[in-house]
Amino acid sequence: MILKGSQRGGGSQLARHLLNTDDNDHVTVHQLRGFVSDNLPDAFKEAHAVSRGTKCQQFLFSLSLNPPESANVQIDVFKATLSSIESKLGLSDQPRAVVLHEKYGRRHAHCVWSRIDADTMKSINLPHFKMKLRDISRQLYLEHGWEMPVGF
Repeated sequence: MILKGSQRGGGSQLARHLLNTDDNDHVTVHQLRGFVSDNLPDAFKEAHAVSRGTKCQQFLFSLSLNPPESANVQIDVFKATLSSIESKLGLSDQPRAVVLHEKYGRRHAHCVWSRIDADTMKSINLPHFKMKLRDISRQLYLEHGWEMPVGF
């Protein structure tokens, strides 16, 4: 599974992108955890409001989880992967949103965390997140017997 993450702001734009049904056959907001809001746009506005108490401009960490085209990945695999990522990156218990997309019968997922620790009002530092995601990705290919992409 290819894992691509980025630190970012622009929650409203991201919410529109994740809820876009023009590019996807099915869009499901699978989980909103740690937010008062019960919808994606308002949850990201909430994260932005909390971030205003800090100097952090990139208050979100956005991740896309793209399994191989031939794989039919169940939701439990996405959940386990997200748990592993949270543990490695120090994002456990942070507010997060999980959105599932299906296009041409292929499921992929997106997860967005708030990087702001509301107790300390400091952003969570994510050193070497690309290398950590690459290592988790490589492990997923090995565990599930998927064909490893060239260059991995």
